[in-house]
Amino acid sequence: MKKHTLLTKLAASVLAAAVLTLSFAGTAHAEELPYDTYNYDYRENFVLTPAAYVPNGSVTGQSVGTTDFTEPQDLCVADDGLIYVADTKNNRIVVLNDAMTETVRVIDGFDNNGQADTFNQPYGVCVSESGYLYVADSMNKRIVMLTPEGEFVKIIDNPQSEILEEGFDFIPIKVTVDYADRVYVISRNAFEGILVFESDGSFTGYFGTIEVKITLWEKFWRRIATKEERSKQQLYIPTEFTGMDVDADGFIYATNIDSDGVQAVRRLNPQGKDVIQKGENENVGGDIRIGTYGDYSGPSEITDVVYRDKGIYSMLDRKRGRIFTYDKEGNLLYIFGGIGSQEGTFTTPVAIEIIGDQIIVLDAYYGTIMKFAATEYGSLINTAVGLRYDGDEKEAIDIWKQVLKIDENNELANNGIGKAYLTAGENKTAMKYLELGMNRKYYSVAWKRYRNEILTENMNFILTAVLVLIGINFVYKRFIKKKKSSEEGGLL
Repeated sequence: MKKHTLLTKLAASVLAAAVLTLSFAGTAHAEELPYDTYNYDYRENFVLTPAAYVPNGSVTGQSVGTTDFTEPQDLCVADDGLIYVADTKNNRIVVLNDAMTETVRVIDGFDNNGQADTFNQPYGVCVSESGYLYVADSMNKRIVMLTPEGEFVKIIDNPQSEILEEGFDFIPIKVTVDYADRVYVISRNAFEGILVFESDGSFTGYFGTIEVKITLWEKFWRRIATKEERSKQQLYIPTEFTGMDVDADGFIYATNIDSDGVQAVRRLNPQGKDVIQKGENENVGGDIRIGTYGDYSGPSEITDVVYRDKGIYSMLDRKRGRIFTYDKEGNLLYIFGGIGSQEGTFTTPVAIEIIGDQIIVLDAYYGTIMKFAATEYGSLINTAVGLRYDGDEKEAIDIWKQVLKIDENNELANNGIGKAYLTAGENKTAMKYLELGMNRKYYSVAWKRYRNEILTENMNFILTAVLVLIGINFVYKRFIKKKKSSEEGGLL
């Protein structure tokens, strides 16, 4: 008996030690990440989540066989996999192989119609679908178009138009090109919007201007205020864009600093109209809960965006070093990253790109490209969102259920399953998951459809019951009620 008790206690101790070890192992793994991974629930409360992406190494100029990058400001991944880095203060473009292990070439000058020419602090770089390299040669106030090998093609500079302010100073800092070889340029202090140039280099106008709304009181005050008072008032000028990318359909994703923290990205159609979807909380501005953290107080400051695939895009917050990823419907999928000195954090994040399932971020201060790899959790979310985008709702259900095994309270997964069942016409099951996902809008749709479904299924019974009631009412009025009336008359 004593021996049995001793063995039981020993087994219990071993089991407890094992559980404790696993707990510490899990905690250690969580502590290995130098940043929080989180999202927001339907009440917009902060909720910790499993990591969607984790640090996966870094790249410096020396590690790829060249000199250190000095305050680089932009990077671009071409269709052939090569990575182009705008090494700004070194006045060069560095081209890396697809694995980012070695330098393919360095473009620090070119032959400009027989004259040796160089860059002066190039801030932006992109490669078009046609394979041409475009460089925002900022301090030379021009866009330089080259072949991928660095051979000169043409220069876009000095835009002329009546719509430009007198003395307009063209200082391009970001550039992107659509499928028709139209060139979109963000120029410093150009608050009217993105400048658009045709493939021949001619300036056609502004694109996607962000209008600043003025309240009725502010309009009234400006009318009655003195000239001196108006000069001290905040200038009501449009917001300046900070970064952009183009999707396969030619829609431009453009970021801006939003003082309200509500909308920091726009999806601009060919007419320049914003057609972005904002999701349930009407917010695509980064962090929803804006705390006070000293230098990091206030809303996110989104500095760049990358369109990925299947409607998914990621935005980079330069204030807190965070990366926010959304789907086409404006749902916030996951958040990661931070400011710091550990691997996986940044000091001055300036540009973001995607290589397959891997996200890369350029840090200007360290002159480093940080790499992030998708976890199983992140990959499952990406896959499920992609299936919904393609209309494969049924297949997406299994993927979302795998997400719930990792994060049982994931509202996104419950909503994904609920919407899939709703599309399949399984309204009762859809209601269950949409309730778990706290999705009032789609739950209401599912409930109405389920109610109609019940009514349709029981229509014969309902009609029969109605007819029976009508018959009973008829018999009552025609015979029973008439008989009672006759008897009462006879008594009188």
